[in-house]
Amino acid sequence: MPGRIGLGRFLAISAIVAVAYVLCHGITALVLTPLQARLFPEVTVFASLAYLPHGVRVIAVWIWSWRAVPGLMLGAYASELIFTPEAASTITEPVLFFSILLGALSALLGFEALRIAGLVDYAGSASRPRVHQLFLVGIVTSVLNSLCQSFVFSGLMAPAHWGPVLLVYAVGDIVGLCLVALALVLIRRIFTAD
Repeated sequence: MPGRIGLGRFLAISAIVAVAYVLCHGITALVLTPLQARLFPEVTVFASLAYLPHGVRVIAVWIWSWRAVPGLMLGAYASELIFTPEAASTITEPVLFFSILLGALSALLGFEALRIAGLVDYAGSASRPRVHQLFLVGIVTSVLNSLCQSFVFSGLMAPAHWGPVLLVYAVGDIVGLCLVALALVLIRRIFTAD
């Protein structure tokens, strides 16, 4: 787990995480969700089949632990302000706060549970990072987040839709994590190519 850091570094971490979250949410909202609506109109409007910010959640918590949570919350809130139509945000405003909070905390809580169980370590620990561990965290936190989000939005949808919405959240989170991880690997290769 990362050690102690100063306020300047903490603010920088929060800014990096928030910007990454907003960028990934923007790609999801402006490109992937319209594509999803066109190809799969029956899929819920509450979740995306490729939710890129979940990748930001998992990777940011893996790198910075609890220090990533404020940036995740700030990024999620900014994303809602930027990308959610005004009518939708006023209708869901009371649940928006809980959705943002639970989304940010789900990655931390899922990671901590797996760390305590001895299944994963934070980046920079003595053990070498394993991709399958990161995806295990992604799956666990996705299920946790999916359950939380389904509960938060339960008053806005019929109980018969909870199962399909939960499934779409889980699939979207895992696909989002895979795509963000792949993008980071490609970016790293570009910048480290000789």
